[in-house]
Amino acid sequence: MAKKDNHKLLTEGPVSKAILSLALPSCISMLVTSIYSIVSTFYVGRISTQATAAVGVSFSLMSVIQAIGFMFGQGSGNYISRELGARHTRNSEQMAAVGLVHSLLSGALLGAVGLLFLKPLSILLGSTPTILPDTMVYLTYVLIATPFIMGAIVLNNQMRFQGNASYAMWGIISGAIMNVVLAPILIFVFDMGISGAGIATLAGQAFSFFVLLLMYRKADDLKLDLHNFVWGGGHYREILAGGTPSLTRQGLASISIALLNNAAGVYGDGAIAGMSIVSRLAFIFLAVTIGLGHGFQPLCGFSYGAGLYGRVREGFGYVLKLGTILMLVFAALGLAFPEALVGFFRNDPKVIEVGAAALRWQMATLPLVPLVMYTNMTLQTTRHPWEANLMAMSRNGLFFIPVILILPRILGLQGVEMAQAVADVMATVLAIIVITRFFRKLPK
Repeated sequence: MAKKDNHKLLTEGPVSKAILSLALPSCISMLVTSIYSIVSTFYVGRISTQATAAVGVSFSLMSVIQAIGFMFGQGSGNYISRELGARHTRNSEQMAAVGLVHSLLSGALLGAVGLLFLKPLSILLGSTPTILPDTMVYLTYVLIATPFIMGAIVLNNQMRFQGNASYAMWGIISGAIMNVVLAPILIFVFDMGISGAGIATLAGQAFSFFVLLLMYRKADDLKLDLHNFVWGGGHYREILAGGTPSLTRQGLASISIALLNNAAGVYGDGAIAGMSIVSRLAFIFLAVTIGLGHGFQPLCGFSYGAGLYGRVREGFGYVLKLGTILMLVFAALGLAFPEALVGFFRNDPKVIEVGAAALRWQMATLPLVPLVMYTNMTLQTTRHPWEANLMAMSRNGLFFIPVILILPRILGLQGVEMAQAVADVMATVLAIIVITRFFRKLPK
């Protein structure tokens, strides 16, 4: 079989074909990951309420681990795509090694420090005395898995930016399947409880890392060799320039969730549950938008590196049009059946009442989100770190945080329900200004 020429596909092939061929594997990966998360939560929920709470508390630390991993993965991946577009293979190979090694070292350091201060860390994350024992058990395995989690994120992103999304997909899917299969065996057959869930998480993450490593070598676009690792140079600056928007976005998302729960908590557990369900539904809808963006980013990076600026414009226009149309369809679905969609997750009158109202607001602005998201991706991939960080902060931080702090004081529960929609409108206005300015300055 002839080897796929990613450079030709991404710099010469039809824009629609290039984007869709890379977007489909990313969409599948995100779908499988979402299903894995739901199934894993179901298994743990069968152990005890304390185990469920312990895993929930641990998710905040996993978000931090993933945020750092995405910084190294997106930072190195964005640089690699631009250099491959310019046919600077040696620079790309060095960055591949630098990004991976630093993610593994950072993961090992973070894991070691976490294990050293396991009990105070568990308490800091929100463990109560009743769930502390389970939290410490589960976190132990998460912290041991930290280098694998961060390494897998880096390998996945680097392969995507090289145009090898299908290889990256198998690495992500394999780990999720390993976890889903192993967890019930360890938890129920061997009666290991929360320890079984932790071991399954560790095994799944390690398996995913090694499969991704194998897929990386199979793709053979870049030579991943530790001998290419170098200290210093401009690599750290490039990783920070391309990766800090991801770190900013992930970090602010965690803060925003905490503030949203705090604002909704004033109106009871039903309000928190309703808003949580709406956030989950919105993520499922937006996963398609993110997957399309993942298909656009390699084309954007290769084309920008090769000086094909018209192709960057064409790719942005295509993915924005397709993403907006899809979000219009999903928005219509959400507006038509809000009670049924929320009730599918929790058949509680209060939850449905709050969730349905919030879902209507969020669906009304859902078609605006692709513009915000693709503006951020374009700026990040073309190495415009200040503008990219500004856009990364906009939707879940710069606008959402003041809105969720102020609006509920004025409108009560309705202010909580409509906060994300208001922030989306503000972020869209900013995106229009920023992306218009970017394309005006981009050479013809």
